[in-house]
Formats: sequence, structure tokens, C-alpha cells
Amino acid sequence: MDIYEYDVAVTSRSFSKNSTLRNETLSRYKRVKFNDEGFNFDGDGLVKFLAGAEKAIIALDHINDDVLSQLPDLKVISKYGVGLNNIDFEAMKKHNVLLGWKGGVNKRAVTELTLAAILSMSRNLFQQNNELKDGCWNPLFGKNLSGKSIGIIGLGHIGKDVAKFVKMFGCDVFVYDVKDYRDLCIENGLHFVDLKTLITSSNIISLHVPLDKVTHHLIEESLLSIMKQDVFIINTCRGGVVSEDALYDFLKTHPNAKAFFDVFENEPVTQNPLLELNNFIASPHIGGTTEESVLAMGRSAIVNLESAMEANEESFR
Repeated sequence: MDIYEYDVAVTSRSFSKNSTLRNETLSRYKRVKFNDEGFNFDGDGLVKFLAGAEKAIIALDHINDDVLSQLPDLKVISKYGVGLNNIDFEAMKKHNVLLGWKGGVNKRAVTELTLAAILSMSRNLFQQNNELKDGCWNPLFGKNLSGKSIGIIGLGHIGKDVAKFVKMFGCDVFVYDVKDYRDLCIENGLHFVDLKTLITSSNIISLHVPLDKVTHHLIEESLLSIMKQDVFIINTCRGGVVSEDALYDFLKTHPNAKAFFDVFENEPVTQNPLLELNNFIASPHIGGTTEESVLAMGRSAIVNLESAMEANEESFR
């Protein structure tokens, strides 16, 4: 008899609710603990849920030294999703816990949400819907997406996917990334530029970077101040990449500018001044939440329980 009470513990609510993913997990592991109560786990609650498990599938739960120091049985963590900003790599190495992860598994879902936001803001669909439901027939002029300048910050899996689609609309695409993608950009008709050039040149700016020490509040007052006065800002990557206080001030004083956020610095959102602005539109972190991407992310997480690696941050970029 081994020492583990559970082979696998699954913290994710959407994974736990999905009958296909449950069955596929149970076909590989006999003793699986699912989050059937639908809890959002904090530190102590997370420790209690994961206690006695050899392996875990997590989503947005914060994995740090305090959590891992209380889970001596835990040997593997597999990420359901692609963001790794909730995982302390140093703590993982310290406690010899392996990490299972694969990038890009939900890229099409996030790309399609990004495009939906861009097109909806271009044609004022959110505002027109609200006004019409309030009994106001007020057709507004919108803008074509075709021919606009699009700035893509971060040319990873999703950034590349977004670039491919907006090129189909005849957009002029500017790209900024800390990695050197000049050759790829030349091959695909994209402009690889510095961040300031992208900011000043773009009608629409879409963010697709991980959240880390470099990207935290990457978009703040100094960059907002040089944006076009009618810019659209799209954030479907991670909350915290944009300073929400600075964005509030910018949108408040630039009524022709708009922003769409699927992610926030503190989630779930209960109160946030941005939600009071008519030129700010939001969704509750649904970027990867499609039927297809849930299956793709879940199956990847299951497979990665067996292919996990040492949690070296450079290996997971």
C-alpha cells in the first residue's frame, strides 16, 4: 500500500464539472479527488484540498513556498491552462515538485475573444445593445477594422494567432516582444518595432504577454499618455499587465478611447472603478472558456502529469 490517499487532486471547477475529462482522468488514475463543491481555494483551503495527493491539476490557484511546505506528499503539479504567474518556480524547485505544462493549448479561444472584442468595439455593439434595450434607437457610426494599424505586444502562441487573423483584414501589424522575432515578422509582413513606436503607431493595441516582474504594469501612465486619443486597448492575457488606476484616468479623460479587459489584477472582481466607465467593457476571465479549449487544456493537463519536468522558469517560456 502506497503512502498517498489520492493519486490526483483536481482543483479546477470547470475541469471537475466536465464529464469527459473526469472519465479520462479516472481511466488513468483510480483515486482522484475532484472539486465538486466548486470552491475557489485560498492558501489554507488549497493545502487542505491537496493534502494526501501525490499529483495535482491546478488552474489559477497560487502555489508558493507556504503551500508546498505543508504538502510533503505532493510530487507533481500539472497546469490546467497556460498562465504560470500563479506558480512560484523557486518554491517548486526547493520542494522538488515537478511541473507539467504546455503552451498554446487554448490559443484559438483567446484569439477569437480578442477578435470579437476588437470588432464589437469598432462597431459600438456593446453601446448600441444597451441603448436599444433602454428604448433608444440611435444608430452610431462605427469604424472598419480593415486598414487599421494593430499593435500586438507579445508574439507568443496567441500573439501569432491574432496577427494572422488581423492581417486577413488588411491591417498594418506592429509587433513588440522581448524576444527577437524580426525574421518571423519579415516572413509574415509584420513590423517588428520597439514598444514606443508600437504605442504611438497603433489604432488598436492587443496584449499577449505573461505576467512577471518585467511585464507588471507594463502599460502605465507614461505609455498611455502617448497613445492615440481614440485607441482601443485589449487585454486578454493577464491582469496586472496594465495599471488599472492609470487606465481609469486615461479613459476618463479620453472618451473616444476604449478598453476591453477579460482579466483583472484582483479576481474575482466585485468593485472596480473601471466598470463604471461607458468606454470600458469587460468579461469575467472567459478567454479560455470554450467547450473545445476546456477539453484541450484538460487533456493536456492529464498527459502532463506524466511528462512533468523540473520547474526551471527558462524551460517554460
